[in-house]
Amino acid sequence: MERSDNGPRLIIVCGLPGSGKTTLAKVLESRHRAVRFSPDEWMDAISPDLYDEERRGKIEALQWKFGQELLTLGLTVIIEWGTWGRSERDTLGLGARALGAAVELHYVSASVDVIFDRIQRRGIEKPPVERDALSRWFELFQVPTPEEMALFDEPLVADLASG
Repeated sequence: MERSDNGPRLIIVCGLPGSGKTTLAKVLESRHRAVRFSPDEWMDAISPDLYDEERRGKIEALQWKFGQELLTLGLTVIIEWGTWGRSERDTLGLGARALGAAVELHYVSASVDVIFDRIQRRGIEKPPVERDALSRWFELFQVPTPEEMALFDEPLVADLASG
């Protein structure tokens, strides 16, 4: 990994499962020569249950610890956790800023129908996601407001997310 010409940068990619976070995060990872942290990939490697919230929490804490170390080295880090709540996004952003990093937020969205279709086609969730659960997730997810988005730095790469 090489230091960014623009200094350390945290890129947060948020959205519901199936919204396109991984697709966008991988493009940003390549363009920025960044380190990308995705708990789903780690969970898939060590646990058959992607919904083991206790294990996911431990993985995210470990990823954030590594991410902060990389930011102090001047690197670009991508967090692809979903970050459903503003408080989680605020915590990450404030932690990165305390290390002198710029912070970007990319919100990826799609309709319930598109997300449900994508989740069903990829078929990795065990147990499978029910449409009712997905509808509840839409209610729980805190979409970033324009006021929240204004707290973040402008992306170095134009937002490639398409809803």
